[in-house]
Amino acid sequence: MRIRNAHWLWLSAALILLDQISKQLIHRQFDLYESVAVLPVFNIVHRRNTGVAFSMFSDSPQLFFVGLALAVSVGILIWLRRHPSDQPLVAVALCLILAGAIGNAIDRALRGYVVDFLDFHWAGWHFPAFNVADTAITIGAGLMILDAILDWRRSRAAGSTS
Repeated sequence: MRIRNAHWLWLSAALILLDQISKQLIHRQFDLYESVAVLPVFNIVHRRNTGVAFSMFSDSPQLFFVGLALAVSVGILIWLRRHPSDQPLVAVALCLILAGAIGNAIDRALRGYVVDFLDFHWAGWHFPAFNVADTAITIGAGLMILDAILDWRRSRAAGSTS
């Protein structure tokens, strides 16, 4: 049995690899809380996140987050299998979210926390540090929203022509 949209899983694999390599470099080359200015609005830092977005639920057991990521990953693989292969935007979005979920789950399973290192700031205000996996999840979610908007516009346009 062939999985629909399986050809997009290379994107997930590449992002998981990029995520893990970048986190390993930060973990090895930077002391915890070390920060290096790269641009006036961007630093490379070494942070540890035991929670989810913005460190919410940081007191929750890491095994819970690993289990949740695995459940989400299975759900995404099922969705990819059932989703029409002529809608690549959704397939790409799902593969990005899958990569992010797995990338952060690997950290939680191996280290007990997620390594964050991208730090954007402006006028003394710092956006919470994040990583490649977080970026993939965010872009994937954005693409899902974009697809929903485009689908809504297509259905409105089709409805006005009938």
